[in-house]
Amino acid sequence: MRIKRAVNAVKKRRKILRAAKGYFGLKSTNYRIARQAVMKSGNYAYVGRRLRKRDMRSLWIARINAAARANGLSYSKLMHGLKVAGIDLNRKSLAEIAVSDATTFATLAEQAKANLK
Repeated sequence: MRIKRAVNAVKKRRKILRAAKGYFGLKSTNYRIARQAVMKSGNYAYVGRRLRKRDMRSLWIARINAAARANGLSYSKLMHGLKVAGIDLNRKSLAEIAVSDATTFATLAEQAKANLK
């Protein structure tokens, strides 16, 4: 029995062209060029998901540093003091506290100061 691939080939092309919808020029209509563009954009998306994690961590550190300096500490001394005090908060939650609740962050900074000596 002869196997025809026409239906599957059309499905494959349709999937690529739908993914390339909105691209400029032939990248949205020509299958060969659209396939390359979709592969490249998928690669960029993969890398971008990892870069976003890096960017968010640096943003959290900048926010914590600004709040720490407002309380008379540097970022590194604050983090060391919190570690010595046994306060186990990650940078994401510390940054959220620094932005939204300054009084709680001030108490955390005081505990870190007390444990530095």
